[in-house]
Amino acid sequence: MQPIVVETEPEEDGRILASVPALPGVMAYGATKDEAIRKVKAIALQVLADMIESGEDVPEPLKTLFAA
Repeated sequence: MQPIVVETEPEEDGRILASVPALPGVMAYGATKDEAIRKVKAIALQVLADMIESGEDVPEPLKTLFAA
């Protein structure tokens, strides 16, 4: 099973921006890298749950997370 891949980058104001490349638009800021990653993973899981509930296709890199 592949984990949710998260990319991070520091912002000029000191915050960290985390994003999930497989889910465009899923981003979160945190005061630390760990906080940003925790927040973006929580958002990603909610987005994925909503996609599954509404019958949308889950992006290919994340399908193994939900394989039966």
